[in-house]
Amino acid sequence: MAKRKTTKSKTFSKETYLEWYELMLRIRKFEERANLMYFQKKIRGFLHLCIGQEAVYAGMKTATRPTDAWITAYRQHGAAMAKGVDSNSAMAELYGKYTGNVKGKGGSMHFFSAEHRFYGGHGIVGGQIGLGAGIAFADKYKENDNVTFCMFGDGACRQGILHETFNMAMTWKLPVVFICENNFYAMGTSVERTSNVTDIYKLGLGYDMPSKQIDGMNVEVVHNEIAAAAEHCRSGKGPIFLEIRTYRYKGHSMSDPAKYRTKEEEKEYKDKDPINIIEAALLKKKHATAEDIDNIKTKVKEEIDAAVKFAEESEFPPAEEIYTDNYEQQDYPFIVD
Repeated sequence: MAKRKTTKSKTFSKETYLEWYELMLRIRKFEERANLMYFQKKIRGFLHLCIGQEAVYAGMKTATRPTDAWITAYRQHGAAMAKGVDSNSAMAELYGKYTGNVKGKGGSMHFFSAEHRFYGGHGIVGGQIGLGAGIAFADKYKENDNVTFCMFGDGACRQGILHETFNMAMTWKLPVVFICENNFYAMGTSVERTSNVTDIYKLGLGYDMPSKQIDGMNVEVVHNEIAAAAEHCRSGKGPIFLEIRTYRYKGHSMSDPAKYRTKEEEKEYKDKDPINIIEAALLKKKHATAEDIDNIKTKVKEEIDAAVKFAEESEFPPAEEIYTDNYEQQDYPFIVD
Protein backbone atom coordinates (compact mmCIF):
# COMPACT_ATOMS: atom_id res chain seq x y z
CA MET A 1 0.00 0.00 0.00
CA ALA A 2 1.43 3.36 -0.99
CA LYS A 3 1.38 6.52 1.02
CA ARG A 4 -2.00 8.21 1.26
CA LYS A 5 -2.71 10.98 -1.19
CA THR A 6 -1.73 14.49 -0.23
CA THR A 7 -4.33 16.00 2.06
CA LYS A 8 -6.06 19.06 0.71
CA SER A 9 -5.02 22.25 2.45
CA LYS A 10 -7.54 24.58 4.00
CA THR A 11 -7.67 28.25 4.81
CA PHE A 12 -7.19 29.04 8.47
CA SER A 13 -8.74 31.91 10.38
CA LYS A 14 -6.99 34.69 12.21
CA GLU A 15 -8.12 33.11 15.49
CA THR A 16 -6.49 29.79 14.61
CA TYR A 17 -3.16 31.42 13.78
CA LEU A 18 -3.26 33.33 17.05
CA GLU A 19 -4.16 30.17 18.98
CA TRP A 20 -1.24 28.31 17.40
CA TYR A 21 1.19 31.13 18.10
CA GLU A 22 0.23 31.59 21.74
CA LEU A 23 0.21 27.86 22.49
CA MET A 24 3.58 27.22 20.84
CA LEU A 25 5.09 30.22 22.58
CA ARG A 26 3.69 29.06 25.93
CA ILE A 27 5.23 25.61 25.50
CA ARG A 28 8.57 27.09 24.39
CA LYS A 29 8.81 29.58 27.24
CA PHE A 30 7.66 27.00 29.79
CA GLU A 31 10.44 24.64 28.75
CA GLU A 32 13.08 27.34 28.54
CA ARG A 33 12.24 28.29 32.11
CA ALA A 34 12.23 24.64 33.18
CA ASN A 35 15.69 24.32 31.64
CA LEU A 36 16.89 27.27 33.74
CA MET A 37 15.28 25.98 36.92
CA TYR A 38 16.91 22.60 36.39
CA PHE A 39 20.37 24.14 36.33
CA GLN A 40 19.46 26.06 39.50
CA LYS A 41 18.61 22.64 41.02
CA LYS A 42 15.01 23.68 41.64
CA ILE A 43 13.95 20.80 39.36
CA ARG A 44 15.60 17.44 39.91
CA GLY A 45 15.57 14.03 38.26
CA PHE A 46 14.88 13.61 34.56
CA LEU A 47 13.88 16.42 32.22
CA HIS A 48 13.29 15.87 28.48
CA LEU A 49 12.58 19.04 26.53
CA CYS A 50 10.57 19.27 23.29
CA ILE A 51 11.88 22.70 22.27
CA GLY A 52 11.57 22.83 18.47
CA GLN A 53 8.70 20.32 18.27
CA GLU A 54 5.86 22.68 19.29
CA ALA A 55 4.12 22.65 15.90
CA VAL A 56 3.23 18.98 16.39
CA TYR A 57 1.15 19.68 19.50
CA ALA A 58 -0.40 22.93 18.29
CA GLY A 59 -1.53 21.32 15.04
CA MET A 60 -2.93 18.34 16.91
CA LYS A 61 -4.88 20.54 19.32
CA THR A 62 -6.83 22.39 16.64
CA ALA A 63 -7.46 19.22 14.60
CA THR A 64 -8.80 17.03 17.41
CA ARG A 65 -11.74 16.98 19.81
CA PRO A 66 -11.52 17.40 23.60
CA THR A 67 -12.99 13.89 23.96
CA ASP A 68 -10.18 12.33 21.90
CA ALA A 69 -7.48 10.60 23.94
CA TRP A 70 -3.77 11.37 23.77
CA ILE A 71 -1.02 9.14 25.14
CA THR A 72 2.69 9.68 24.68
CA ALA A 73 6.22 9.08 25.95
CA TYR A 74 8.37 10.99 28.42
CA ARG A 75 9.06 14.06 26.23
CA GLN A 76 5.56 15.20 26.99
CA HIS A 77 5.22 18.67 28.51
CA GLY A 78 4.14 20.18 25.19
CA ALA A 79 1.54 17.50 24.48
CA ALA A 80 0.11 17.77 28.00
CA MET A 81 -0.17 21.55 27.82
CA ALA A 82 -1.80 21.39 24.38
CA LYS A 83 -4.32 18.92 25.79
CA GLY A 84 -5.27 21.29 28.61
CA VAL A 85 -2.82 20.86 31.51
CA ASP A 86 -2.22 24.39 32.86
CA SER A 87 1.16 26.03 33.40
CA ASN A 88 0.85 26.20 37.19
CA SER A 89 0.21 22.49 37.78
CA ALA A 90 2.76 21.56 35.11
CA MET A 91 5.55 23.60 36.69
CA ALA A 92 4.61 22.46 40.19
CA GLU A 93 4.86 18.85 39.03
CA LEU A 94 8.38 19.45 37.76
CA TYR A 95 9.20 20.82 41.22
CA GLY A 96 7.71 17.70 42.83
CA LYS A 97 5.09 19.77 44.65
CA TYR A 98 1.71 18.67 46.01
CA THR A 99 -0.09 21.15 43.71
CA GLY A 100 1.45 19.44 40.68
CA ASN A 101 -0.45 17.72 37.93
CA VAL A 102 -0.18 14.36 39.71
CA LYS A 103 0.55 15.64 43.24
CA GLY A 104 4.30 15.78 42.66
CA LYS A 105 4.55 12.01 42.26
CA GLY A 106 5.17 11.85 38.52
CA GLY A 107 7.67 14.55 37.73
CA SER A 108 8.65 15.47 34.19
CA MET A 109 7.85 12.13 32.57
CA HIS A 110 4.47 11.24 34.05
CA PHE A 111 1.84 13.94 33.62
CA PHE A 112 -1.73 12.62 33.54
CA SER A 113 -5.22 14.11 33.28
CA ALA A 114 -8.36 12.00 33.11
CA GLU A 115 -10.32 15.27 32.81
CA HIS A 116 -8.57 16.13 29.55
CA ARG A 117 -8.16 12.53 28.39
CA PHE A 118 -4.40 12.84 28.54
CA TYR A 119 -3.11 9.43 29.59
CA GLY A 120 0.58 10.09 30.13
CA GLY A 121 3.75 10.53 29.98
CA HIS A 122 5.39 7.05 29.99
CA GLY A 123 9.01 6.35 30.86
CA ILE A 124 9.29 2.86 29.36
CA VAL A 125 10.31 3.25 25.71
CA GLY A 126 7.38 2.12 23.58
CA GLY A 127 5.33 1.06 26.59
CA GLN A 128 2.48 3.41 25.70
CA ILE A 129 1.96 1.93 22.22
CA GLY A 130 -0.01 -1.05 23.44
CA LEU A 131 -1.86 1.12 25.95
CA GLY A 132 -2.90 3.50 23.17
CA ALA A 133 -4.46 0.63 21.25
CA GLY A 134 -6.22 -0.44 24.44
CA ILE A 135 -7.76 3.01 24.93
CA ALA A 136 -8.94 2.93 21.31
CA PHE A 137 -10.40 -0.53 21.84
CA ALA A 138 -12.36 0.76 24.85
CA ASP A 139 -13.83 3.61 22.80
CA LYS A 140 -14.77 1.25 20.00
CA TYR A 141 -16.38 -1.12 22.51
CA LYS A 142 -18.42 1.79 23.91
CA GLU A 143 -19.50 2.66 20.34
CA ASN A 144 -18.54 6.33 20.54
CA ASP A 145 -16.59 8.14 17.82
CA ASN A 146 -13.55 9.17 19.85
CA VAL A 147 -10.08 8.70 18.39
CA THR A 148 -6.89 7.88 20.29
CA PHE A 149 -3.66 9.61 19.31
CA CYS A 150 -0.74 7.43 20.35
CA MET A 151 2.64 9.18 20.12
CA PHE A 152 6.15 7.77 20.38
CA GLY A 153 9.66 8.62 19.25
CA ASP A 154 11.76 7.13 16.47
CA GLY A 155 13.68 5.04 19.00
CA ALA A 156 10.49 3.31 20.12
CA CYS A 157 9.98 1.99 16.59
CA ARG A 158 12.65 -0.63 17.38
CA GLN A 159 10.42 -2.14 20.08
CA GLY A 160 8.54 -5.34 19.37
CA ILE A 161 5.34 -3.98 20.90
CA LEU A 162 4.96 -1.63 17.93
CA HIS A 163 4.64 -4.53 15.52
CA GLU A 164 2.36 -6.55 17.78
CA THR A 165 0.11 -3.53 18.27
CA PHE A 166 0.06 -2.55 14.59
CA ASN A 167 -1.06 -6.05 13.68
CA MET A 168 -3.81 -6.14 16.32
CA ALA A 169 -5.01 -2.60 15.59
CA MET A 170 -5.41 -3.38 11.91
CA THR A 171 -7.08 -6.73 12.60
CA TRP A 172 -9.64 -5.09 14.90
CA LYS A 173 -9.85 -1.82 12.92
CA LEU A 174 -9.22 0.28 16.03
CA PRO A 175 -9.77 4.07 15.93
CA VAL A 176 -6.17 5.01 16.70
CA VAL A 177 -3.72 7.35 14.99
CA PHE A 178 -0.18 6.15 15.66
CA ILE A 179 2.27 9.06 15.53
CA CYS A 180 6.03 8.73 15.39
CA GLU A 181 7.58 12.06 16.38
CA ASN A 182 10.76 11.44 14.41
CA ASN A 183 13.41 13.83 15.69
CA PHE A 184 16.07 11.58 14.10
CA TYR A 185 18.26 10.74 17.09
CA ALA A 186 16.30 8.69 19.62
CA MET A 187 18.46 8.83 22.76
CA GLY A 188 21.48 9.99 20.77
CA THR A 189 21.96 7.56 17.89
CA SER A 190 20.70 8.48 14.43
CA VAL A 191 18.04 6.48 12.63
CA GLU A 192 20.56 5.71 9.87
CA ARG A 193 22.77 3.87 12.36
CA THR A 194 19.99 1.82 13.95
CA SER A 195 17.73 0.75 11.11
CA ASN A 196 17.79 -0.17 7.45
CA VAL A 197 14.37 1.51 7.19
CA THR A 198 15.00 5.23 7.50
CA ASP A 199 11.57 6.28 6.24
CA ILE A 200 9.80 5.14 9.37
CA TYR A 201 6.27 5.43 7.96
CA LYS A 202 7.06 2.34 5.84
CA LEU A 203 6.86 0.18 8.96
CA GLY A 204 3.09 0.52 8.82
CA LEU A 205 2.88 -0.70 5.23
CA GLY A 206 3.75 -4.25 6.25
CA TYR A 207 0.37 -4.38 7.98
CA ASP A 208 -1.52 -2.65 5.15
CA MET A 209 -1.95 0.31 7.49
CA PRO A 210 -2.38 3.65 5.68
CA SER A 211 0.89 5.41 6.45
CA LYS A 212 2.40 8.77 5.62
CA GLN A 213 5.42 10.98 6.28
CA ILE A 214 4.71 14.65 7.00
CA ASP A 215 6.55 17.87 7.91
CA GLY A 216 6.31 18.42 11.66
CA MET A 217 7.87 21.88 11.53
CA ASN A 218 4.80 23.26 9.74
CA VAL A 219 1.75 23.59 11.99
CA GLU A 220 -0.64 23.98 9.05
CA VAL A 221 0.50 20.67 7.57
CA VAL A 222 0.21 18.95 10.95
CA HIS A 223 -3.34 20.22 11.43
CA ASN A 224 -4.45 19.10 7.97
CA GLU A 225 -2.98 15.62 8.27
CA ILE A 226 -4.19 15.03 11.82
CA ALA A 227 -7.70 16.17 10.85
CA ALA A 228 -7.73 13.82 7.85
CA ALA A 229 -6.44 10.92 9.96
CA ALA A 230 -9.07 11.54 12.64
CA GLU A 231 -11.82 11.55 10.01
CA HIS A 232 -10.52 8.25 8.63
CA CYS A 233 -10.61 6.64 12.08
CA ARG A 234 -14.04 8.03 13.00
CA SER A 235 -15.47 6.54 9.83
CA GLY A 236 -14.60 3.04 11.05
CA LYS A 237 -11.75 2.38 8.63
CA GLY A 238 -9.24 1.51 11.32
CA PRO A 239 -5.84 2.95 12.28
CA ILE A 240 -3.41 5.24 10.50
CA PHE A 241 0.33 5.73 11.02
CA LEU A 242 1.90 9.18 10.64
CA GLU A 243 5.63 9.76 10.74
CA ILE A 244 5.87 13.41 11.75
CA ARG A 245 9.39 14.64 11.04
CA THR A 246 10.36 17.23 13.61
CA TYR A 247 13.49 18.33 15.46
CA ARG A 248 14.51 18.90 19.07
CA TYR A 249 16.95 21.73 19.57
CA LYS A 250 18.16 20.35 22.90
CA GLY A 251 19.74 16.99 23.66
CA HIS A 252 17.83 13.87 24.61
CA SER A 253 17.85 14.91 28.26
CA MET A 254 19.65 17.41 30.44
CA SER A 255 22.78 15.22 30.54
CA ASP A 256 23.07 15.08 26.74
CA PRO A 257 25.26 17.76 25.05
CA ALA A 258 24.09 16.50 21.60
CA LYS A 259 27.58 16.40 20.11
CA TYR A 260 26.45 13.77 17.62
CA ARG A 261 24.99 16.38 15.25
CA THR A 262 26.49 19.31 13.40
CA LYS A 263 25.96 23.02 13.96
CA GLU A 264 24.97 23.27 10.30
CA GLU A 265 22.17 20.78 10.79
CA GLU A 266 20.91 22.60 13.88
CA LYS A 267 20.91 25.89 12.00
CA GLU A 268 18.99 24.33 9.11
CA TYR A 269 16.12 23.44 11.42
CA LYS A 270 16.24 26.62 13.47
CA ASP A 271 15.89 28.56 10.22
CA LYS A 272 12.42 26.97 9.86
CA ASP A 273 11.46 27.35 13.51
CA PRO A 274 7.66 26.87 13.68
CA ILE A 275 7.09 29.76 16.09
CA ASN A 276 9.01 32.21 13.91
CA ILE A 277 7.11 31.02 10.83
CA ILE A 278 3.71 31.62 12.44
CA GLU A 279 4.81 34.98 13.82
CA ALA A 280 5.85 36.03 10.32
CA ALA A 281 2.55 34.73 8.91
CA LEU A 282 0.55 36.72 11.45
CA LEU A 283 2.31 39.90 10.41
CA LYS A 284 2.20 39.19 6.68
CA LYS A 285 -1.50 38.34 6.71
CA LYS A 286 -2.15 41.37 8.94
CA HIS A 287 -3.76 39.16 11.54
CA ALA A 288 -1.63 40.91 14.15
CA THR A 289 0.55 43.97 14.52
CA ALA A 290 4.00 44.08 16.04
CA GLU A 291 2.36 45.50 19.17
CA ASP A 292 -0.08 42.57 19.28
CA ILE A 293 2.84 40.14 19.08
CA ASP A 294 4.64 41.94 21.91
CA ASN A 295 1.48 41.81 24.02
CA ILE A 296 1.21 38.03 23.52
CA LYS A 297 4.87 37.61 24.47
CA THR A 298 4.32 39.70 27.60
CA LYS A 299 1.20 37.71 28.50
CA VAL A 300 3.03 34.39 28.14
CA LYS A 301 6.06 35.62 30.10
CA GLU A 302 3.84 36.75 32.96
CA GLU A 303 2.05 33.39 32.93
CA ILE A 304 5.32 31.45 33.16
CA ASP A 305 6.66 33.80 35.86
CA ALA A 306 3.48 33.15 37.83
CA ALA A 307 3.83 29.39 37.31
CA VAL A 308 7.36 29.43 38.75
CA LYS A 309 6.17 31.49 41.73
CA PHE A 310 3.26 29.09 42.24
CA ALA A 311 5.59 26.09 42.15
CA GLU A 312 8.14 27.59 44.51
CA GLU A 313 5.51 28.62 47.05
CA SER A 314 3.68 25.27 46.96
CA GLU A 315 4.27 22.56 49.55
CA PHE A 316 5.83 19.17 48.97
CA PRO A 317 3.47 16.18 49.33
CA PRO A 318 2.92 15.06 52.93
CA ALA A 319 4.60 11.79 53.84
CA GLU A 320 1.29 9.91 54.06
CA GLU A 321 0.67 10.58 50.34
CA ILE A 322 2.97 7.65 49.59
CA TYR A 323 0.05 5.39 50.52
CA THR A 324 -2.58 7.04 48.29
CA ASP A 325 -3.37 6.60 44.59
CA ASN A 326 -1.88 3.11 44.58
CA TYR A 327 -3.60 0.16 42.92
CA GLU A 328 -4.57 -2.43 45.53
CA GLN A 329 -6.17 -5.81 44.93
CA GLN A 330 -7.76 -7.00 48.16
CA ASP A 331 -7.88 -10.67 47.17
CA TYR A 332 -4.41 -10.90 45.61
CA PRO A 333 -3.69 -14.66 45.88
CA PHE A 334 0.09 -14.71 45.94
CA ILE A 335 0.86 -13.11 49.30
CA VAL A 336 2.38 -15.52 51.78
CA ASP A 337 1.78 -14.70 55.43
